[in-house]
Order: sequence, then structure tokens, then C-alpha cells
Amino acid sequence: MEGNYQRLEHLGEGTYANVYKGRSPKGEIVALKEIHLDPEEGAPSTAIREISLMKELDHENVVKLLDVVHTETKLMLVFEFMDRDLKRYMDAVGNHGALSPQTIKVLMYQLLKGIKYCHDMRVLHRDLKPQNLLINSRNQLKLGDFGLARAVGIPVNTFSNEVVTLWYRAPDVLLGSRNYSNTIDIWSAGCIMAEMSTGRPLFAGSSNDDQLVKIFRILGTPSEMTWPGVSRLPNWKNNFPPYPPQRLEQHLPQMDPYAIDLLKKLLEYEPTKRWEASRCLTHPYFQDLWQQPAQIPMQIAPQIQDQRLQQLQLQQQQQQQYMRLQQQQQQQQQIQQQLQHQHIQQHLQQQQHQQLQLQQHQQDVNPHMQHQQQQHHMPPPHPPHGQPYPQ
Repeated sequence: MEGNYQRLEHLGEGTYANVYKGRSPKGEIVALKEIHLDPEEGAPSTAIREISLMKELDHENVVKLLDVVHTETKLMLVFEFMDRDLKRYMDAVGNHGALSPQTIKVLMYQLLKGIKYCHDMRVLHRDLKPQNLLINSRNQLKLGDFGLARAVGIPVNTFSNEVVTLWYRAPDVLLGSRNYSNTIDIWSAGCIMAEMSTGRPLFAGSSNDDQLVKIFRILGTPSEMTWPGVSRLPNWKNNFPPYPPQRLEQHLPQMDPYAIDLLKKLLEYEPTKRWEASRCLTHPYFQDLWQQPAQIPMQIAPQIQDQRLQQLQLQQQQQQQYMRLQQQQQQQQQIQQQLQHQHIQQHLQQQQHQQLQLQQHQQDVNPHMQHQQQQHHMPPPHPPHGQPYPQ
């Protein structure tokens, strides 16, 4: 028993720490993260960083650091207790790990709210993955494990690119960029969203290069046209396989059009084009969560059901209108591309026709010019025998 905190159950083990379910002196259930101290090196830098950052964070979607107990041989962080992480939640509740669309929406909304708060506080998490997202018995999601987090002035250019578990690492970081900002967490959120839909990681690479190829196979190999500056990143290779982009709907058939559209915003190649968390929270995908209904007495439930049905019908109409606008924009872009292509083809045909006419004209002129030249250079006829040439 350290600091009057009682261990109850071993929950997990990491590189530097063991995690236990425990009881506080007040009888509250808590999580105890025990870090054994090296006699020579002292506390790990990850623990010091986690403590310094989490003391400043206070949000409903960020796990709360309640206390720190420091002894000669051990450092113990006391957190609010969360029942399990997102990965275990998916395994327990999901269909082979895949969650229902509405559950994904609720969890993504909480995840993005937590990310927004951290970014507003100028904190990058840098290690978002299902194992670091915690869920309690009320299905409340909270960001945890801030061991790799950094408090920064955004953006900076001195970060390590050895951050974020491989499967959730942004392509700019994989390609060696050290000039990243809050978009590193946004890409991870997109990977987590896709994984909740299928129960499987969207990009499950075995090495840095393999991870890039896994991304390119689905999103297409980037180029200077689609991602200006990509070829100048340290780990870029000119012999990356040239994969065309695939439709995300093929890999995530459970997602509705709004969900796919939001996911595309999260998984933008160019970091500056990825939506920030605050903007993501305004996406129409979350429109039915913006005004959560309060608890209603049971006797007026039928009226609420009618209102709810009307809201759903209105949302469906808005979604259909949104998709029609999207289709119209895509059609307009296709028409513009076709017109541009036709204009280029016509221009080339005109050039070819003009060249042919010029060649034909040159062929017609050349014999006449040769004839004139021959006449011009022809010697005068001989005079009659015995008569001199005229002077």
C-alpha cells in the first residue's frame, strides 16, 4: 500500500509501468500506474512529461490525473478509473470488433472533442490509438497515456519522427518530416474511425516502408501534383509503386456518405489540408449529436418519438441534398476535365492540320521554285554558226 492507496487487481503492464485497479483513502475506485525508478537515472522522461502535462489538463474527454505519490523506489500516478480501452471495448461489444455506425459516431465525437481541447491547450498527444483511448461504464471516451505528448508552440520543426504507433502514423511523419503540427493527431483519429467500422486496422504495415505502401494502395501514391513538396521529404523514394486511388466506400461499406466524407477530411495527404478537430465537430456527420435530448418523462414518450422521427426524416433529406450537391460538384469537375481534354485535343488537331497544310504547301512550291531556278541558271542558246554573241 503506497500513500494509503490499495491495490485491488492487476490491469496491464507497459515498458515502464504496471497498472492496477485500486482504492483511494476515501474509498473511491482509481487506476494506479506504478513506475519503478532507476537508482541512477531516476524517473523516465515519459513519466515526467505525462505528469507535467496532465496536471494542466481538465476536460471531460481527457482522463484525469488525481494524485502523484513519489517514494525512493517508485513513482505512482493515480488516475480516475476507466473500465477498459477502446480496443477491448471493440472486442467485447463489436461484431468481430466492428462497432455500430451510431456507436462510432458518438465515440468519434468524444474523441474529436478531446483532441480539440488538447490542441487548444497547445498539446499534441502524438500516440493516439485504440489502446490509449479509455472508456468507462457510461460509454464515455477519454484520451489517456500522454507519455509521448508534447506542449508546443504550433507549428515547430524540431520534433522527432519516431512518434505514434506505426499503424496510426501520418504519411508526412513516415516520410521523415519533422515539421508537423496538430495534424499528426488528426490522421490517427481517421485511422481509428476506420478501424471501429471494420474491426481491423485500415493500414497495418510491418515496417516504415511497408506502412507507406499500405497507405498508397488505398489512397493512391502521392505526387507533386496531389501533394506539393512530397518528393523533397527525406524518406521519399522515386521508385514507390504508382498506385491509383481507390474509393474508400469499397473498403468501408458500413459507412454512410457523411462518414466517408469526414474520413476523407481526416486522411488528407497534405497536412495543411487535414481538417482541424474544431472544424470536424461541425461536419454534418455529427448533426444529430449537436442537440442531445434531455431526459423526458415516460408519459410523453410518444410525442418525443414523433419528434424524433421528424428529425430523422429531416436529417435524411439534408443528407440526400448534401449528396446531390456533392454529385453535382463531381459531375461539374468531370465536365470541366472533359472540356479541357477536348480543347487540348482540338488544339493539337489544329496544330497537326496546320503542319500538314504547311508541308503540302512546301511540297507544291518546291517544284515551281526548282523550275524557276533552272530557267534562271540556263545558259543562253548558241548563235548561228559564224555570228558573234550579241553584246
